[in-house]
Amino acid sequence: MKEKLLRLGLPKGSLQESTLKLFRKAGYHIMVSSRSYYPSFDDPEIEAMLIRAQEMAKYVEDGVLDCGLTGKDWIMEQNAVVHEVAELIYAKEGLRPVRWVIAVPNDSAIKTLKDLNGKRIATELVGFTKRYLKSKDIKAEVDFSWGATEVKPPRLADAIVELTETGSSLRANNLRIVETILESSTRFIANKKAWQDKWKRQKMEDIVMLLRGALAAEEKVGLKMNVPERSYKRVMSLLSAMHSPTISPLSDKGWYALEVVIDEKTVRDIIPKLKMAGATGIVEYQLNKVIP
Repeated sequence: MKEKLLRLGLPKGSLQESTLKLFRKAGYHIMVSSRSYYPSFDDPEIEAMLIRAQEMAKYVEDGVLDCGLTGKDWIMEQNAVVHEVAELIYAKEGLRPVRWVIAVPNDSAIKTLKDLNGKRIATELVGFTKRYLKSKDIKAEVDFSWGATEVKPPRLADAIVELTETGSSLRANNLRIVETILESSTRFIANKKAWQDKWKRQKMEDIVMLLRGALAAEEKVGLKMNVPERSYKRVMSLLSAMHSPTISPLSDKGWYALEVVIDEKTVRDIIPKLKMAGATGIVEYQLNKVIP
């Protein structure tokens, strides 16, 4: 009987810790040795390997890996032919897409894309940048940057194409953004042949469901409270649930237990209002997964 095994690529580098954290929240126990590129999963049907996100799509396309997580930017950079199973919006610093931007020194004469004609640009995203500029009829020299791209202008390059989440690193290096050329988020991708395998496809779909559930839980919390009948309508008017609050009668006549899942950012505002409306015994708790 053929062994059932899913070969999974996990991104090494800037996405590594946030990806491992997400998998752990999804319910997978992972051990990573500082000297090994092969994380140990508590699921014997998963064989994982740490690979740089920049290379992931090619290895998945070639079938070295059945599936993996990488950015949409690196899929496009490599022109990889893979099946995109899911978009998972998380990054190194938060739950938002990242941007590739053209940036120049604050005092540069470059104000628009057209001003890049005949200029030198440094970036890791060489292939996509060249195609983007060509589509805009801009002729510029695009050089591969081995790192520390922000320090290249103005002596080693006239402009850079760099990845940013908040723009803080660019500002710290006295750079300003001319244009965003690509918005990217993490994707769970599959080898086309592996996706046609019934067992592997189901295994991947199960993993994605749990990862999505863990991501959905990142920005939500659970609230439960006791509410007297006289305050019921006022409390209900304050709660904006995913669907409807779970309501159970208590043994004390005229009292109810309410439980609801809400956006975490609203909690600090809504708890005082719930208390004023008559709710008691209010408990806030963290969630691991929210599965629709």
